[in-house]
Amino acid sequence: MNPALETLVLALATNEALLPPPRALFLGAHAHPSFHDWPDLTGWQPLKPLADAWDAAGFPRSDEPPSGSWPLVLVLPNKSRDETLAWFALARSRLEPGGTLVFALPNTAGASRFEKELSLATRDLVSLTKHKCRAFHATDDGQWNERVFDQWQSLGTPRNIPESHFITQAGIFSCDHTDPGSQLLADHLPANLRGTVADLGAGWGFLSDTLLRRCPNIQRLDLFEADARALACARLNLASHSREITYHWHDVTTGLPHTYDAIVMNPPFHTGQSTDVNLGCSFLTVAANSLRRGGKLFLVANRQLPYEAALGALGFAWRMAAENPNYKLLFADKR
Repeated sequence: MNPALETLVLALATNEALLPPPRALFLGAHAHPSFHDWPDLTGWQPLKPLADAWDAAGFPRSDEPPSGSWPLVLVLPNKSRDETLAWFALARSRLEPGGTLVFALPNTAGASRFEKELSLATRDLVSLTKHKCRAFHATDDGQWNERVFDQWQSLGTPRNIPESHFITQAGIFSCDHTDPGSQLLADHLPANLRGTVADLGAGWGFLSDTLLRRCPNIQRLDLFEADARALACARLNLASHSREITYHWHDVTTGLPHTYDAIVMNPPFHTGQSTDVNLGCSFLTVAANSLRRGGKLFLVANRQLPYEAALGALGFAWRMAAENPNYKLLFADKR
């Protein structure tokens, strides 16, 4: 169960004026059985596993936030402050005059704080608390403070990592700095990689940029990333490289379509706000299945994550290539 989603659905069900709307837009869409009763619901979801679940449920989906306006806009934002406020503004820009915005967040993601933020723009809000989450909605009465929404909209525009050429966006992983674990891996990647290489969980392209600058014998580099926004940033960040690069909006845990001579990764280990070691281990399993015999794996991980046992069980010969108080590098060869 997604508690924020259930709270949002409950808020809708307890307000007859909102259900069922003739048309609705869902930003950060999560599938729910009750939505099958809605005549026209379009979803946008930048995260591939959730987008796949929305598709599997049979709901219409847009790859980008669709243009147009709707009488009802639902939003399930993430915990990033800038992203959430930018999504408030995005939802406002898609709302018909007199329409209603509905948001839901976990309490641990700052739901109460964000409700207060939204009240600066809309003034009157109706709120419901359930499942340790908060849902709140507001109906456009023509008196909203549009300057606040304009300020929030600017938070969603592309931004630069300071003192670099890299472009990122609010809400994606490591959007305002180079991840120190990825930096450690970049500092130790060898220059003799060749053939076809994959970057799993490629983010906005930092490791891929390092590979392309350092390894002249790489013939093709494939980026696999579940966040469509991060992948769009990676396209911009790698545009100056002339070698063959392919970009895959892809859930790595479902497997890869090709085999590789080398794989690099800084695998995710969170599902929502909870640590999920199995998620990282699934990346290792996919790498084991996708490397050619003798292929090489280059992995950075937080020191406490128990990936060494997983590497051994998957048939890798591995070594600790470097470590610091926070991170470790595990380099492995497929037997």
